[in-house]
Amino acid sequence: MKKKISLLGLVLILVLAFTGCSKSEIQYNQSELEQYANFIIQNFSVMTDEQLDSFENMNELELDLTMLNTGVPVSGENFLTMIDAWKAAEEECGDFVSVSGEYTSKTTNEGVNLTTEAVFADRTAELQFSFDDKMNMESITVSADYSTGEILQKAGLNTILGMGTVFVVLIFLSFVIYLLKFIPVLEKKFHGGSKAEPVSETAAPAPVPAAEPAVETASDDEELAAVIAAAIAASEGTSTDGFVVRSIKRRKSNKWN
Repeated sequence: MKKKISLLGLVLILVLAFTGCSKSEIQYNQSELEQYANFIIQNFSVMTDEQLDSFENMNELELDLTMLNTGVPVSGENFLTMIDAWKAAEEECGDFVSVSGEYTSKTTNEGVNLTTEAVFADRTAELQFSFDDKMNMESITVSADYSTGEILQKAGLNTILGMGTVFVVLIFLSFVIYLLKFIPVLEKKFHGGSKAEPVSETAAPAPVPAAEPAVETASDDEELAAVIAAAIAASEGTSTDGFVVRSIKRRKSNKWN
């Protein structure tokens, strides 16, 4: 049992040792990386927008050769993304003025990050240069510094914009629902004429007046009453003047049969 525990402890020590080796700090020359960062800042700050745009007009091979000639370890694709980040920073913070000159470095699993404070015309910002584990420059990030009042103002504007968008959509949906009630009216207006014509063609015939059969029935009853009255008078040996037949009813059972 003790041997198993010892063996397990040895395995854990070896695993931790290999892990420590894999996560050991990347060896780099910070002064050299700072020179690359300063080179980018100095060139971007003096270049006009037309000069920066000229790099975008180059093909991939020409751009890579240009970066190789500058001595800065950066690919053409990454250099274009850095130009876009610099333009966005100047639009947000104003024209570049200066940097503090002091860099702080932070090692990560992917490489090294260099950070410095920069001053622009409208506000200060934090510049961060990212290098991979082979010390190739990958990107530049500009984070503008905002006061508490500006942050609250932006948050309020975002809230108003979001709520306003929601209310506009709700109003639009309500208007659409309100218009739905007019759809049956429009359908009846456009299709009502074609449906009304067959109805007029297949109109029901006028009912036959029932006045004449009623007259015939009344005359038949009078004749029948006269015949019955004559029969009764003959059987009694009197005339029909002595009585009057007012109504005739058929009995349910016929005993004459």
